[in-house]
Amino acid sequence: MHYPIIDPIIFSIGPVALRWYGLMYLLGFAAVYWLGTRRMRTHPGGWDSEQISDLVFYGALGAVLGGRVGYVIFYNFSNFLADPLYLFRVWEGGMSFHGGFLGVLVALLLFASKTNRHFLQVTDFIAPLCPIGLGLGRMGNFINMELPGRVTDSAFGMIFHCDAVRGLSALCLGSWESVARHPSSLYQAFTEGLLLFCLLWFVSTKPRPTGQISGLFLVGYGSFRFITEFFRSPDSHIGFVLLDAFSMGQLLSLPMIVAGVLLILWARRRNLAAMT
Repeated sequence: MHYPIIDPIIFSIGPVALRWYGLMYLLGFAAVYWLGTRRMRTHPGGWDSEQISDLVFYGALGAVLGGRVGYVIFYNFSNFLADPLYLFRVWEGGMSFHGGFLGVLVALLLFASKTNRHFLQVTDFIAPLCPIGLGLGRMGNFINMELPGRVTDSAFGMIFHCDAVRGLSALCLGSWESVARHPSSLYQAFTEGLLLFCLLWFVSTKPRPTGQISGLFLVGYGSFRFITEFFRSPDSHIGFVLLDAFSMGQLLSLPMIVAGVLLILWARRRNLAAMT
């Protein structure tokens, strides 16, 4: 099947344009707020709608700033060294989940300090709310013809428009544009978005030791990202970064998995100690 060409701009008025990718971000933040107001009704800790609003603001700021800085450092550091102003040219594109994740952690740390809450209590509260936003972001990638997957002859393969694979080959001719590729952004939208949301929301419906939900998020996202990266073409200017087989996304996901496992074990041990 062929990639369905979608205009990335929904509508424009003069120089101002509303893009699908930006709309996905807005919908993601709105979903976090809506889910947060639902979760606060059954979650202990005295949350209110004003705090949820502040939490979304802190998280959004951390995600955007961290996502941009992370992309520049992890994926385009050579460009930054040659031209430091590249960091601020956000209109040229480039956001990194792992950078955004670190930015959100810093923002949540500030929020926890401001509201006199334990940091892990804040992350446990927000962790089940985030995957929907992550999935919507991947849908934005798909609409923008970003993240073309690896070549495949499976029934799921798509023949992407030349613009989508230009990053893999500057010429974008011949086999580069005539073969089917995995729609990896859709795979990641399903796993990092819908599947991870269902898992975390279900587990969080019952009281859990502090830190366990946060640890499960780290393990879940890291594992899903590591697996789906096998279907995604690595960034052309980086290629494989480990053993000629693993991408930068996979390398950055490994610490998340390890940290998540350790956090879950710590939470369980701390809970058992409190019960004895």
